[in-house]
Amino acid sequence: MSLNEVRYIPECDSTNNYAKAHFEEFGPVGAVYTTSQTAGRGRQGHRWVNAAGQALYCTVVIREDLVQPETLPLLASLAVHQQLALRYGVKCQIKWPNDLLLNGKKIVGILCESVSYGYQNQGRGYMAGIGINLAQPREYFEAAGLPYGSSLALEGAAVDLARDPEILAEALTDFGFDRPLYTFAREGFAPFREAYKAACVNLGRRVTFDLPGGGQGEGIAEDIDENGRLVVRTDSGQQHVFTGEVSVRGIYGAI
Repeated sequence: MSLNEVRYIPECDSTNNYAKAHFEEFGPVGAVYTTSQTAGRGRQGHRWVNAAGQALYCTVVIREDLVQPETLPLLASLAVHQQLALRYGVKCQIKWPNDLLLNGKKIVGILCESVSYGYQNQGRGYMAGIGINLAQPREYFEAAGLPYGSSLALEGAAVDLARDPEILAEALTDFGFDRPLYTFAREGFAPFREAYKAACVNLGRRVTFDLPGGGQGEGIAEDIDENGRLVVRTDSGQQHVFTGEVSVRGIYGAI
């Protein structure tokens, strides 16, 4: 076990699955990454299509107690947003809670999970699975049924497939997660709220969202509160949204 180990594997079914199976081999913060993931999890019924050698699939492992673990997806999206800006000079937008868009196209997806481990599963840790579309061609997204998906290369970034997966995986582990983690672990989302809001595409736009009891609500997204919830002004007053699907009118292909 080494501090901040970043482990590369040429191919796996899922970096989240690998991280879960090897969780106790990592230190407080670590990561595993690949450029070929054969059985990832698609969203909203989309089948998973591997992009061997053209994308980064990375899972960050966190073996620290978190005071507000439910907001880890927001911290993760902010970490990726910042590292892509440093590497490529791009200004992505975050679609609450954790998708990243560039020029109105989705280029990053994030899936966070909690993990029980150790003696009688008494240990509790967390994983942030991150998929970054580096250089897939347009045909890839058409075949996958993802008309609003894109890659950094398609959006004009200078991607180096030989070097960037390793550089990004290490930067995300050391700077994206490790450096802010100890503030986040103690204080939660609040210290990162303003930076997140500055990148959030939802704010000021009309959104629809799932209601807890079924059905949908609609209104203008006004804020992100200190608990990471999307604050929506509806005809009946404010709603604080934290779970379920949220759609944002007019973002895809228009920014």
